[in-house]
Amino acid sequence: MATSAARSSAAELLPQPATRLRSRPKTPHLPKAPGPFLKWAGGKSKLLQQLVPLMPPGVELMRHVEPFLGGGAMFFARRPERAYLADVNKPLMGTYRAIRDDLTRVMERLHVLERNHSKETYYQVRSRYNRSRMPRAERAALFIYLNKTCFNGLHRVNRKGEFNVPAGSYKNPRILDEATLHAAHHTLQDVELACQSFETLVEQSRPGDFVYFDPPYEPVSRTANFTSYAEGGFSQQDQTRLRDVFQALSRRGCKLMLSNSDTPFIRALYRDHRQHTVSARRAINRDAKRRGPVRELVVTNY
Repeated sequence: MATSAARSSAAELLPQPATRLRSRPKTPHLPKAPGPFLKWAGGKSKLLQQLVPLMPPGVELMRHVEPFLGGGAMFFARRPERAYLADVNKPLMGTYRAIRDDLTRVMERLHVLERNHSKETYYQVRSRYNRSRMPRAERAALFIYLNKTCFNGLHRVNRKGEFNVPAGSYKNPRILDEATLHAAHHTLQDVELACQSFETLVEQSRPGDFVYFDPPYEPVSRTANFTSYAEGGFSQQDQTRLRDVFQALSRRGCKLMLSNSDTPFIRALYRDHRQHTVSARRAINRDAKRRGPVRELVVTNY
């Protein structure tokens, strides 16, 4: 916990653009294997062993495309030579660009935030993040800080597009993970990043692309809706539009894999395609007794 002297205003927690720490972040001598640098609801790190066997033959030669990037577990695990990564979440994609292009500045700011972390600081930073303009590296640092210290790493916004997740209860959250950030920085080099809707893939996809869809899941109950990752949420109408894009890309000759909830609605949408089930652990639920294995649906067009 920070001392009262360290609990300055959120604006003072970040150095000015020209400021440099006495000891600048250095690349670790032994680079860490690339992996997600963000916590993300529905992340696929724990499902990769079940998903990899479902990929098409020759996938290592295909361009990797993800229109719902999120934490990027699939991308970081595969480390493809060619990749197009997108998400409609503008702050998220800005953070990826900052990690790719301006890592040192992001880490400098994260160092200050980690040193001054407290619950009071969290709410000051959240307010500043929602109300202030700032350079991309500073906003990326705030985004990562909030992600590492908010409740369950959940990204949720209100109707105004403001991040409104409460602080989490962590004794010593790892806010600055230098090894993971350096590994992500190197893996993202030469990767195309875009803040775009999944529907743009109809024009941008190429025959032979491997496209992995990991959209906001169809809620399995009225109280299990965690789809407000961006302003407007993700409705059943959006799920239907996504199905239409899936079919259009299939006709174009792309290899497609999609993850979603195993519900009658999703099964009916993709009844013309191959359906597989995998077992996932539900990590986000206010009732800890309801956090456990659940079935998820994986749809492929091959």
